[in-house]
Amino acid sequence: MSPEQILPLAASLLGAILVGYALGSIPSGLIVGRLLRGVDLRQYGSGRTGTTNALRILGWRASAVVLVADIAKAVVPVYVLAQPLDSPALAAAAALGALVGHNWPVFAGFRGGRGVAVGFGSLLIMMPLAALVALAVFVLLCALTRYVSAGSVAATVAAFLAAVVLAVLGLTTSFYLYYAAAAAVLIVVQHRDNLVRLWKGTERKLGESVRIEGQA
Repeated sequence: MSPEQILPLAASLLGAILVGYALGSIPSGLIVGRLLRGVDLRQYGSGRTGTTNALRILGWRASAVVLVADIAKAVVPVYVLAQPLDSPALAAAAALGALVGHNWPVFAGFRGGRGVAVGFGSLLIMMPLAALVALAVFVLLCALTRYVSAGSVAATVAAFLAAVVLAVLGLTTSFYLYYAAAAAVLIVVQHRDNLVRLWKGTERKLGESVRIEGQA
């Protein structure tokens, strides 16, 4: 590949990452928390702005809104780049940008979520089968253990393994496999405190809420 070809490609990849990052940085949980309860999710529970912390602090209705919004932050840029533009490389770049933006959002002091919903949203467009495998593992582990974090980590690993199988069978592109690997690392790293609490037996289970001082 000549320099004349490399530079435009590099610029396109950087642009896709930045667009994904900008959308991923929209702090859905923070916005919903402030609008519905007047609270900053970063000040309660795990301090994260994702669906699980929103569920514990805001309840299931508000957390459902956060979940849909977080999934959409990945679906929108990935769909546009993977479908109309038919560019797996740009779609994977945008997906990675959205994941990084969600986890470390510039619009929320770089304190965001753990990337599970955004990662799932990306897979829905790029590798639907891997997304279904991840969802099945997540639901099963959560049902058996009542630990969302355990389900999230297991689902992340399962999604990566599914991506490997799909790549070996020639059913997905190498770009999507690279994304799945990078996403798995980032998501598991974001769960490091959960893994420590799971080891110590102090992790909160599904259904346990967080009390906000001054509110019933």
